[in-house]
Amino acid sequence: MFLQIVWDPTSEGFHLFGNFTIYYYSLMWILAFTVGYYLMKAIYKNEKLSQELLDSLLMYSVIGIMLGARLGHVIFYQPELFRDDFLSIFLPFRFNPSFQFTGFRGLASHGAAIGMIVSMYLYNKKILKKSVLWILDRVVVPVSIGAVCVRIGNFFNSEMVGYPTESKFGVIFKKLGEDFPRHPGQLYEAFGYIFVFLILLYTYWKTNKSRQQGFMLGLFFATLWGVRFVVEYFKEAQVEERADWLLNTGQLLSIPFIIVGLYLMVRSRKHPV
Repeated sequence: MFLQIVWDPTSEGFHLFGNFTIYYYSLMWILAFTVGYYLMKAIYKNEKLSQELLDSLLMYSVIGIMLGARLGHVIFYQPELFRDDFLSIFLPFRFNPSFQFTGFRGLASHGAAIGMIVSMYLYNKKILKKSVLWILDRVVVPVSIGAVCVRIGNFFNSEMVGYPTESKFGVIFKKLGEDFPRHPGQLYEAFGYIFVFLILLYTYWKTNKSRQQGFMLGLFFATLWGVRFVVEYFKEAQVEERADWLLNTGQLLSIPFIIVGLYLMVRSRKHPV
């Protein structure tokens, strides 16, 4: 049936030797940073900034976003790792109950956003020396397409799946040992983020809103986490104990970002660059 897809990839990545695997999820992160680099290259060229500043931006972005995403996941969803397997928080390996190369998995978008803000603050203070809102207003464009890549990576891993559709529509995730269709929540989210990216891209290149300090960042917060809030209604709980809450963890964490985003958009009218 056209509206039903059986998702049964033969592997999670490329097996090189022994237990070492380059995961598709990791490749999607690499793609995200690569595409982001070239988008920022075009933006820096438009802003008449040097290549040296761009190279430093990439280093700060990779470290800040990856570290923030990992810590965000552990703090919000898997805090027991601080006690049971501390080194696995920062390294692409699992040490308990046995040693295994896992790649960088278990990354939270809310933590990534916080990591991005912190790293851009440091980058601006030490390297760029403009305004932290100036760089954040521009870096959100590649970050939004990066969010698309990450959700596609989640689909490859058959993780963050949606609820059963109770119909013939949906995706059957064979990796989970199931024979019934679910909502592909990862793809819903990725599709929504594509629109966020296109809106931000249009806003930067075709309007003067990037000259209103904080507008682009606010638009990113409001739209991206608005998408996340809605899609969470279709997704299975990531931790069992939150299932009966009125709003799940992802939605509760999204609300402050949406509020801050709307505030920044209104505030930007009084703070041109």
